[in-house]
Amino acid sequence: MVAINTKNLNKGIMSPRTPKQFEDIREERKLLIMQVALELFSNEGYHSTSISKIAGKARISKGLMYNYFDSKEELLKAIIFHGFDDLVQFFDPNQDGVLTTEELIHFIKQSLHLIKNHIAYWRLYFSLIMQAPVLHLFNNELWEMMEPFYTILFSYFKEQGYENPQAEVRFFQSLLDGVALSYVSDPKSYPIDAVEKKIIAIYSKKC
Repeated sequence: MVAINTKNLNKGIMSPRTPKQFEDIREERKLLIMQVALELFSNEGYHSTSISKIAGKARISKGLMYNYFDSKEELLKAIIFHGFDDLVQFFDPNQDGVLTTEELIHFIKQSLHLIKNHIAYWRLYFSLIMQAPVLHLFNNELWEMMEPFYTILFSYFKEQGYENPQAEVRFFQSLLDGVALSYVSDPKSYPIDAVEKKIIAIYSKKC
């Protein structure tokens, strides 16, 4: 999640800073740029948004922007990877390459919890990744990011005895994507907690 702590950016210049403080400030500014770019890319389109416009809204010089990102494409890539990393951090938490039912349920709960608690961010994020130019630019990178996720899920569903593990992987992905998109589109009316319980009930049982 792109979370920004602006107090680091506003510290007085009279106080000497440690290397860690400089690194913290750099990271905060980088996250600020990513947040501003996400908003502009989502609302105005990736190709319609210039580096100059991002720099202006972030209140930094265009030249300074290139100290953080070499290009607009690299900035877009950082945003996409950041969002994906936020979602999959709860997947296979012990990183042993083997998924248990308890870990799968944990992933479902934590993923939807993340969406519910950062709805504005995820509304922008989904709006961005659904743009055709974005998908075209990063189709290969997105697949590389998701391939380990798919592989572990495939092994899990196969071990659980599902008739078509590959189809189940796609169904599972589509199910969570659909719930997330439906919720961010209509958070007041969409019964996400009840839907979450139904999903957990499905995957708590062996098919």
